Amino acid sequence: MKTEWKAFLEEAGAEFSDDRGQHFGNPGREQEVALSGLVFSDLEYMGVIAAHGQDAGSFLQSQFTNDTSSLDEFSSQLNAYCTPKGRILGLMRIFRHADTWYLRLPADSIEAVIQRLRMFVMRADVTLEDVSENFLRIGVSGAAASDELGSVVTDLPADIDAVLHKGDLTIVRVPGLQPRYEVYATSIKAARELWDSLNVRGAAVGESSWRLLEIQAGLPCVFSATAELFVPQMMNLELIKGVSFKKGCYPGQEIVARMQYLGTLKRRMYLGRIASDKIASPGDALFPAGENVQAVGRIVDAQPHPDGGQLALAVLQIASAEASDAFLGAADGPAFTLQSLPYSLAG
Repeated sequence: MKTEWKAFLEEAGAEFSDDRGQHFGNPGREQEVALSGLVFSDLEYMGVIAAHGQDAGSFLQSQFTNDTSSLDEFSSQLNAYCTPKGRILGLMRIFRHADTWYLRLPADSIEAVIQRLRMFVMRADVTLEDVSENFLRIGVSGAAASDELGSVVTDLPADIDAVLHKGDLTIVRVPGLQPRYEVYATSIKAARELWDSLNVRGAAVGESSWRLLEIQAGLPCVFSATAELFVPQMMNLELIKGVSFKKGCYPGQEIVARMQYLGTLKRRMYLGRIASDKIASPGDALFPAGENVQAVGRIVDAQPHPDGGQLALAVLQIASAEASDAFLGAADGPAFTLQSLPYSLAG
């Protein structure tokens, strides 16, 4: 994190851990406001990879699950990068600016994704680099988010996945139960001006509150702890526009397609509440009732809920989910109680 930006956030009351803003003094209140009001958050936990060069477009098209050839400067897209076995190594949102493609994904998975991608560049004219330090990343959410951002920039994108480049800001509309945006600022001046403007009627919140909104929206995230655990359909990517079944080949494509057309899917991602204040970590196991049993699921992400306990996304065996037979950490652990996702699992 840039020193000047961190100092600015500290002056605003941010409390940090490993250079990531955890909260602004009252995490419980921040989570409550995040679910109902106008909030904004520093997104240091997300990083950015840049891909540029004459062959960047065709190279990315050959590597990811979605049809990146359909992207222009005014759109973004969810994509998975899979191993040859169809397991997701990285899950990212991609957008473009001029001749550069930007891949937004958890910072702790950037190194693994870049290393794997570079293995396949060969003689292609493609350069891949971690450019996280080139952007200050801010999330904005709430019923008034569009109006507030619209007072700062004109022509704000109204459609989900739409992108606007305006001066030192790139603004991406992302899914959510309320309007949500990711803002990428290339200058501290632009980021500070936006933050100060939002601070008039909004509330600054920490990383946990933003991740709670992602969970509520049913949007998965693949951290280093869950890399190579799930195929795209296990994370509902075909339901949230993260997979194209009409594009050409990519690593793992045969397995992903076979699962789609032969109906072999036995696990899905579900939204649930867990009545425990000990927050689960990505990759933590869920077990069925009984003795000497194997895990039936894994946590994708979990964050505290203002009503108590935690809200979580988890990939579970479909049979266990339907039987309400999943418990965190052990057969006698707290139950994973299903909640309704904002989209249908029936497709």
